[in-house]
Amino acid sequence: MNYLIVVDMQNDFVTGPLGTAEAKAIVPYAARRVAKALEQGEEIIFTRDTHGPDYLESQEGRNLPVPHCIWGTEGWEIVPQLTAYAVGRTPIDKHGFGSRYLGAMLKARDEDLKKQGRPGVEKATFIGLCTDICVISNVLLVKSFLPEVETVVDAACCAGVTPESHKNALAAMKACQVIIENG
Repeated sequence: MNYLIVVDMQNDFVTGPLGTAEAKAIVPYAARRVAKALEQGEEIIFTRDTHGPDYLESQEGRNLPVPHCIWGTEGWEIVPQLTAYAVGRTPIDKHGFGSRYLGAMLKARDEDLKKQGRPGVEKATFIGLCTDICVISNVLLVKSFLPEVETVVDAACCAGVTPESHKNALAAMKACQVIIENG
C-alpha cells in the first residue's frame, strides 16, 4: 500500500499571516499530485496544524508570536484547491510540528496488512508545508516508525519558510535516507 501524506496545506500557510510566494506557487503542483495519487490508488492522509486561542501562551507561540491555524478559523482550513480531496478523509489535527499519531497509525496499518498476508506499507510520499518545520518533522517520525518503508518527499510540492531553509531541509532528509523527488 502506498500513501500520500499532505502536510499542513492550510490557508494560514499559503495566503494568511505565514503565507509566502513559494507556498502559493506549489498549490497547483500539490493539487495535481493529490489527483495523481487518487488515480494510482494511493491512500491520502491530510494533516492540519492546529492551535487553540491560547496559542501565544504556548512555547511555539512565544517563539513564533504569529497566531495561525487556530482551530475552526478560515486560516486553519485546508486550501480551497485541495478541499474537495479532503472530503471523506478526516485530517490528523496535530498540535506540534510532528504527529506521533501519524507514525503509529501507519505502523498499525502496516502490521494489519501483513497479518492479512498482504504487502504492508510500501511507500510514504510527503508533500506540503513547511519543508523545514512540519514536513521534515513528520517525515523523520514516519521513518522512525517504519524504517524499511520507502520514504519520499516531492520537493516540487513543498515549500519552506525560505527557499534556503527548504533546500537545507531537503538535504537533511536526504542524509537520513529519504528519497527526494522533484515532481
